[in-house]
Amino acid sequence: MCGIVGAVASRNVVSTLIEGLSRLEYRGYDSAGIAVINNRKIERVRAVGRVSAMTDKAKEVSLNGHVGIGHTRWATHGGVTESNAHPHVSKNEIAVVHNGIIENHDEQRTRLTALGYEFTSQTDTEVIAHLIHYYQNQGLTLLVATQKAVGELTGAFAISVISVKEPEHMITARLGCPLLIGLGEGENFIASDVSAVLSVTRNVIYLEDGDVADIRCDGVTIFGSDGEVISRKVNMSDVSLASMELGPYAHFMQKEIHEQPRALNDTIEALIDDNSFSAALFGEAASEVFSQINSILILAAGTSYYAALTAKYWLESIAKLPTSVEIASEYRYRQSVPNPNQLIVTISQSGETLDTMEALKHAKSLGQLCTLAICNVQESAIPRASRLVFYTRAGAEIGVASTKAFTTQLVALFTLAATLAKQRGILSENDEHEYLTALRQLAGGVQLALNLEPQIREWASRFANKQHALFLGRGIHYPIALEGALKLKEISYIHAEAYPAGELKHGPLALVDSNMPVVVIAPNDALLEKVKSNMQEVKARGGELFVLADDDSHFIGSEGVHVIRTPRHVGVLSPILHTIPVQLLAYHAALIKGTDVDKPRNLAKSVTVE
Repeated sequence: MCGIVGAVASRNVVSTLIEGLSRLEYRGYDSAGIAVINNRKIERVRAVGRVSAMTDKAKEVSLNGHVGIGHTRWATHGGVTESNAHPHVSKNEIAVVHNGIIENHDEQRTRLTALGYEFTSQTDTEVIAHLIHYYQNQGLTLLVATQKAVGELTGAFAISVISVKEPEHMITARLGCPLLIGLGEGENFIASDVSAVLSVTRNVIYLEDGDVADIRCDGVTIFGSDGEVISRKVNMSDVSLASMELGPYAHFMQKEIHEQPRALNDTIEALIDDNSFSAALFGEAASEVFSQINSILILAAGTSYYAALTAKYWLESIAKLPTSVEIASEYRYRQSVPNPNQLIVTISQSGETLDTMEALKHAKSLGQLCTLAICNVQESAIPRASRLVFYTRAGAEIGVASTKAFTTQLVALFTLAATLAKQRGILSENDEHEYLTALRQLAGGVQLALNLEPQIREWASRFANKQHALFLGRGIHYPIALEGALKLKEISYIHAEAYPAGELKHGPLALVDSNMPVVVIAPNDALLEKVKSNMQEVKARGGELFVLADDDSHFIGSEGVHVIRTPRHVGVLSPILHTIPVQLLAYHAALIKGTDVDKPRNLAKSVTVE
């Protein structure tokens, strides 16, 4: 969602701030701004729209400063206006950028108004600027004023503050929202995402909840929630700057769809090298933890939730473990029955998804300490809070609509199912060999599915002028239908829903007519004949069918029935192969409609607010 970048250096930092914000554009935003200290004055530029609009303003006024902060805003409190854009300023002496939500902002706004502060925005962030200014005006240092102010805020936040009274440094703090420090040579940086600082450093410190840091040219001092100086690990980021570039592709989503063979191979590399499903893949304590569990609960949001729904089929059929799947934002607000022997699995591409992080905290507060994170970002918050970790190796995913992160999550979850089965003594040598062979062949099968792009592009031309679409699947392919519908609505803005095909006659069939395209995922499995019967129900109502079948499913296209055959049925990993066509369908439908494929309206890549 919102992005933060900041810099303290002995040179003009404006270009660094602008480049950092440009690297954060993929997260989703609607306005941008930067503020610097120049000759003991705060100079600020803000603009609605893309970072480029704000950059033009910065060039017009020759913005210059050695200490500065920048922000890309995704609107929560207040509309998309320049006055609501960050940074926010108090009395022309304090400037603040903020990610997250301040839940007690109304109470603070009333208090600060009574103290004589005038509000010029509708945001919750402005109260932070005025509150810090109030305490600094009482004679406190910027550090202590910030520590005191954040102690009075309720909610989740990552903030960075600069002051004309102390122009040589910045103060930054986090609680519930990601924030890191980039360590340079005689200069230091802060950001909400490592991509924002890759051009200037790879040495990063990930702040923990409650941390407040003092950032100066010659060093960084971090204070824990108790106010005492604390040491945090310095990490070397392995994110490639090249992975953040488009290369020969038109969009990041297109690039990431086509990177899936490589991403899948990278994710299963350790597994294949070991030639077995080993508990050690999930951490040193995995064998001990796995031996204790009697059930599984998966917590996730968005696309990761659909990966979890797919995994339920694998975990129950292969590992024979009862598995529940819950939407993270719902789980934390209901009364559940805790089970200390239940494995809590959280799935998050970024490792910073607030709903999933809070759900994990809730589960742990109930005494459920057997925790496993499946994540694509090293050292992010959710893995750090989990006992066990499996990192997917999708590489940086920039497009808001997840593609390669989803399919690598599926590989991780399948690996978990097979590993648990082996740990429980119910995975035969023959099955282990068969599963490993299927994984080795997976990237090749995905490449064959990518080769179907010309046919899917033709399908997309039939979708682009539609208002609605229906996706159908059965069994383990029903979650893939859900994912296909999500992708289509996310980036093409065509309303799409997914149902188990057997549910058609229980309601959705009422919607079917010649204007409602129906996508059917129909692999050659045990439910194929049932799916064919459901298709006849659609055809009898004049619906137009778009069937994704296996090469050996013996479907024949006819008037109103369009068939694309994916590679030969690959058994247990079939859901991964059938994901590729629905990704391509959404991408090409969006292209034809002319929507912003990588930055769909109202959405953000890393959802770090509730």
